[in-house]
Order: sequence, then C-alpha cells, then structure tokens
Amino acid sequence: MINGSRFKNALISGANNIIKNKEEINALNIFPVPDGDTGTNMAMTIESAANALAELDSPTVAQTASTAASAMLKGARGNSGVILSLLFRGISNGLKEKIVMDGKDFVNALELGVKAAYEAVMNPTEGTILTVARLACEAGKIAIEYEDDPVIIFNTVCDAAHKALKTTPDLLPVLKKAGVVDAGGKGLCVILDGMQSLIRDGLMIENTEEKTDSTKEDSTAEFFRNAAAEFDSVINFTYCTEFIIGKDPAVTKNAKELRTFLEAIGDCVVVADDDEIIKVHVHTENPGQALEKALVFGQLLTVKIENMKEQHRKAAEKNEKEKAAREAEAKKRESLRPVEPIEDVGFVAVASGEGLENVFKELGCTQIVSGGQSMNPSTEDIMEAVLATPAKNVFVMPNNKNIRLAAEQVIPLVTDRNVIVIPTKTIPQGLVAMLSYSPDATIDLNADYMLTAAKGVSTGSVTYAARNSEFGNTRIKEGDIIALNNGKLTLKDRDPVHAVVKLAKDMITRETSYITVIYGEGITEEQAQSALESIQNRVGSGVEVSLINGGQPIYYFLLSVE
Repeated sequence: MINGSRFKNALISGANNIIKNKEEINALNIFPVPDGDTGTNMAMTIESAANALAELDSPTVAQTASTAASAMLKGARGNSGVILSLLFRGISNGLKEKIVMDGKDFVNALELGVKAAYEAVMNPTEGTILTVARLACEAGKIAIEYEDDPVIIFNTVCDAAHKALKTTPDLLPVLKKAGVVDAGGKGLCVILDGMQSLIRDGLMIENTEEKTDSTKEDSTAEFFRNAAAEFDSVINFTYCTEFIIGKDPAVTKNAKELRTFLEAIGDCVVVADDDEIIKVHVHTENPGQALEKALVFGQLLTVKIENMKEQHRKAAEKNEKEKAAREAEAKKRESLRPVEPIEDVGFVAVASGEGLENVFKELGCTQIVSGGQSMNPSTEDIMEAVLATPAKNVFVMPNNKNIRLAAEQVIPLVTDRNVIVIPTKTIPQGLVAMLSYSPDATIDLNADYMLTAAKGVSTGSVTYAARNSEFGNTRIKEGDIIALNNGKLTLKDRDPVHAVVKLAKDMITRETSYITVIYGEGITEEQAQSALESIQNRVGSGVEVSLINGGQPIYYFLLSVE
C-alpha cells in the first residue's frame, strides 16, 4: 500500500522532474509563433501543487490528492495545464476518504481523471495528452484484473503512457510531418516518470535548475567569494582583480613581497600561498600593474577583472526597478481584493500592453488580467479579477485560445456571482465582443451577441518566428517576420511594416468595412503611420482604417478586419 506521505513525495518528485525537463518539452511545440509553451505551463501548474504539498505533515492519501488537485486547479496555465489539473481533480475525487491506496485505487481514480479531462474539452483531439492519459489508464485497468501491487500497477501505467506517446504522430499528421511527439503527452510522461522513481525506488528527483550540490563547489571560486565577503561595500578602487599564479620553482621570492606591493596600489588584499599556486584578490586602479608583478612569481593560470563601480551602478539600478515592480505588484494586489457584487454587470479581459489595457478599460472592463501569448495567466489570476469586479454577472474574455480553458475553470470556483466566459481567441475578438454589448438586453442575449460578434471578426497578426520550422513549401528560420491570417501562416518577410500591409491586402474582402491596426511595443510611431497610410492606399476609400497604439509584446501588429 502507498500512504499519504509517499504519495505526496511522489507528486513533488513528478513536479521536480518536469521543472527540470520543461525546455525539452517546450522544444516539441511545432508552430513557430512564440506562445505559452507546453512544458512551462505544465511545470508551473504542478509546481503550485508541490508548493502546497510541502506544507502538509503526515497526510492521508485523500488529503494529499485533495491538496494537489485544489492547488493545480487554481494554478492551471494554458490548455495543457488545465487538462493536467482536471486529471488530478478526477484522481482526487476517486481517492476521497482513502488513508492509503493500492494499485486498484489509483487506476480507478485515474479513470475518473481521464473522464473529467475529456468532458472539459469541447472537441477532444486524439494524439494529445488526452490520448496518452486514456491509454495509460486502459492498460492499468487490464493490469488490476490480475494484480493490485501499486508499484507493479504504476510501472504498467507509466510504460503504457510512453507507448501511447510514441503513437501520437500517427494520430496527428502535423506531428508526424514535424517529426515530433505531442508536447502535452510528453509532459505527462515526464511527470509520471518522476512519480514512478519515488513509488518504485523511493528516489526523489530534484529540480537541478534551482539546487546544487554544495560538496562539489570549486574551491577557487569559494576562496574568491570568501575574500570578497571580508570587506565592506565602500568602493575605494574601481577594479576587483582576482588571479591564480602557477608558481615557478626557480623563483625564490616570498609571496609576502607580492602582498606588500599590492597593498601599495590597492586595498582588500588577500594572498593565499601554497606549494604550487598563489591565489590573489585585490581592489586597485591598476590591474595591469598587479598582473605584471604576478608574472615575477610564475605563470598566470586564471585572471578575472571586474569594474566594481559599474557593477554597483547596475545593482542600484536593478534595485530601483525591483522596488518599483514590488510597489506596482502591491498596488495591483490591492486593486484585486474581493468586493461585494452590488452592480448588475461587469467585465474582465485578458490583455497585455498599456495601450490595449486602456482601450479595454475605456470600453467598460473593470479588471484587466495581464497576460496573453507566452504569458498565460492562471485560473487563480482570472478568479481574483472576477472577485474584484463588483458585479453580479461578470463577462470574462480570455482573448487567447490557450487561456480559454483556464478561464472556464473559474465558473465553478466562484459562487457569489454569475461568471460568463465569452470564448474569444484573439484581442480583436475581445474588443468587438465588448463593443457589441447592449445594456438593454438580458445577460443570455448579450452572451449570444458578444459571441456572434467575436466570431464575425477576422484577426491578422505579425510576429517573429521563435524556432526553425517548415510549413508546406515555406521554410521558416528563427527570427523571421511572419504573418498569420486567423492563426494560419500566410507569409514571411524581413520587415514587419511590409508584412502587415501584405497581410491586410490578403484579408480584405468585398464585405470588409473596417480595419483596425494595433501596433505593438516593437513598432515606432513613424512605422505605424507608414503602415496605416500604405493599408489605406491598398484598400481604397470604401474601407475605414484606424490605428491604435496597443503596446502589446510579441506581436508587431494585430489586425482586426470586419
């Protein structure tokens, strides 16, 4: 049987394993657009569970599962993170009141998790994390007919997950063409591997990105750190100079002579002399003189010279920025305190960029959740914004297809107001949805109006390729400027202004009446005006073209075409 503490440590080990391997999983994302990478989203989701579990002392299996599921639900980011949280919510439901568990208990609970994950996705796609979870569970169901040892059962589930992962390219042609397996499925396998290492061997997989083995510290680096720590922060000389001399056996001079010389040209002098080398630390205005003197005693093996005044300036600048960031975060948290739902209707939108945030606020959004592409907010982030909106009915616009599921998880979590998620996939869809709201209509009618309006807008975007890729006959290199028409790669270019003009021409139809050009933080006002004029000239007088300074990251331009 597996008790609660072992199950807790297994989950923490699984979290550590994906944190360690998240970049490998991120690299499996085949589309070149910068996005909320799968490995990062899944790692952040289960890391929230690991943090919560670390606070538990001698829990039962039920307590471990419940704590992990609750933390993952709130910390879920991106579609892959939400699906992962739903798997563990189902597992938690299956382990209620369990003090310990055997293999049969785990598989039956996993079955509930797979069911919950499939039900949450509107159109489940095979060849994804869903397939890996389902086939792993099916293998477990067969195994428990003959065995209930949790170690054997868990080994069976893990092996089946890896076999299922290998089949994902056969189920999704886009994976096969790219020569990769599904990133979400890989993430699940990595988590299961981390859990298996503890359930099978009692071996915790550590997060090597954050932990180091202190017994392997380099003694030379430690010497120089200790030398620097002996002195205060007053900077009398500019250059911190550190070096190691390989002693020349023919030289009979004593290292004390070197120390005396260094003290004459600087301060903070430390000289450590042994049989083969001399280690030196000194602050001076003349590092060249110090090195020249060192050559009298032998060969220089290592040299490091740092400008302490420049370091001090940068550190002070960093401290000021961090202080400003902390103050801004505190101010943001203050604005996100839960409030009573006294008004009838309120709005929450996900957006990034000062200009876009201001536009949504002008349209009536009470709260803006910072995030979007490559910055997927968690379910808890969105929930806090909803609770800080003083309305009985709160419309939420995720404005990104990878945030929609996280937003929908807020609905059952908030009990004192009605949450309506309008599944907007892009910023232009969110803006049009806001504009279509009618204060005279009912909540249900407005939900229909807003969704219909969002579906009626076409979205274009100009960004850069985050990785090398190939689509059709088009080879994409990392850093190329690429344009997308409703999420589909349309063209590549060397210049974002040229790209957005070509994209606008491709997107316009006879029915087009309005084009809104939203330019981001990487575009100057001059470039934006050039793009506006060129698009106006291309589309003619029958189409109204407007310009907004969105200030959004990642995207040089966003186009809203109606």
